[in-house]
Amino acid sequence: MKPLLLVPGLGLLAAAWLLPLDAMLPVFAAHMLRHMVLVAVAAPFLILGLPRLAGRLAVPPMAAAVAEFVVVWGWHLPAAHALGRLGAFGFVAEQVSFLVVGLLVWAGCLRADQPLAGAGGLLLTSMHMTLLGALLVLAPRDIYAEICGTAPDLSGQQVGGMLMLAIGTPVYLVAGLWLTGLGLRERETT
Repeated sequence: MKPLLLVPGLGLLAAAWLLPLDAMLPVFAAHMLRHMVLVAVAAPFLILGLPRLAGRLAVPPMAAAVAEFVVVWGWHLPAAHALGRLGAFGFVAEQVSFLVVGLLVWAGCLRADQPLAGAGGLLLTSMHMTLLGALLVLAPRDIYAEICGTAPDLSGQQVGGMLMLAIGTPVYLVAGLWLTGLGLRERETT
């Protein structure tokens, strides 16, 4: 059963990197969709499908959540975002770092021995993803256009923020609540 979970995980990675998302969506929205697929959708499938990898990557859930916070918010600073959006090296570095922290979060948080700590890590991640998505949606101007040297595209930024809210917030929230339920059930039985 577990190896079957690799199929959607690898399929999502291939789709995120091979489909011409920039031609299908505003550039910022396509960029955000790739981010969310990496950290919130493909990563948990890969961790569930590769338990040995999960064991090797399992760090304390809150440490993983903080690492993801630093990477996600760091790449959304205007200068770093421009590096990831305008150059091949920056794009690869950004994508790899998103996938790595996504794997770390899910490996650390899905550890069977610490469901409540895992829930805390996922709920913290849900909160910071929600905040960043809301900031992108509510910003009064395109915060990346000037540094990227592109025409302002506030609606593309807003669509990107909505994708973050629509994908990241519920995925981390539901998984965190599920782990909370598991942890509370374990406490009742002991």
